[in-house]
Amino acid sequence: MTELIYGDRSHEEYCAAIEAHVARLVALVAEADPAAPVPTCPGWTIAKLAKHVGITQRWAEHLVRTRAPERVTSRDVPMDRLREGDDPAAWLADGAERLLATLRATPAGTPVWSWGGDHRAAFWSRRMLHELVVHLADAELALGHEPEIDAATAIDGVDEFLGILPYAEWIAERLATLRGDGETLHLHATDADGEWMITLGPEGFTWARGHGKGTVAVRGTASDLLLLMYGRLRPDGGRFEVFGDEALLARWLENTPI
Repeated sequence: MTELIYGDRSHEEYCAAIEAHVARLVALVAEADPAAPVPTCPGWTIAKLAKHVGITQRWAEHLVRTRAPERVTSRDVPMDRLREGDDPAAWLADGAERLLATLRATPAGTPVWSWGGDHRAAFWSRRMLHELVVHLADAELALGHEPEIDAATAIDGVDEFLGILPYAEWIAERLATLRGDGETLHLHATDADGEWMITLGPEGFTWARGHGKGTVAVRGTASDLLLLMYGRLRPDGGRFEVFGDEALLARWLENTPI
């Protein structure tokens, strides 16, 4: 039987990538001052970032393990919460280990509730990777390191971001403002085969992989484009080439934070 492929990788390949990235985050958290601020997440500290990632992973683990048929909030999931005096790195590592064990024991096509459009366990291996990739970048930037996201992961991350954006209910009101008459945003990775065309229409936005002439075009590395989409980098920070309608790009970025 051929293993289900979701995104550009198999379920197990996403799990292996989670394992590698969480090891990097745990190492950073272990070395950092827990009270160090995280500028890309205003109001957060390294400890709060670790807590957020750990709770999200424990929540996802519960959903997959129980084959949840409908939404269960993280508040309703019994879990070991990070308490004052706990080692955040050890707590984070423990939760990630349980998440990976559950994901690997669950076939990719297993029905599981998700907030995205795909209700299979495979959604969660991919989602947990990119959730982790972005928050690892948050920690790296906070501690003065250059984020290291390989191009293939970043390209898949942009695909995933654009694919799940319409399902992010908590920004539905903002997304509703992204209407247009065919204006387009072109994203072009300079270090890998990654290009996207985003079109604003009367009913909202659509997107596709490919080349085209955009109303506004942004060129940068795949890693930087992913972090731009997530609001971790700004288009005027010297890392991008921007051509065309910069106001359209600003409007997109202002209304798509997840």
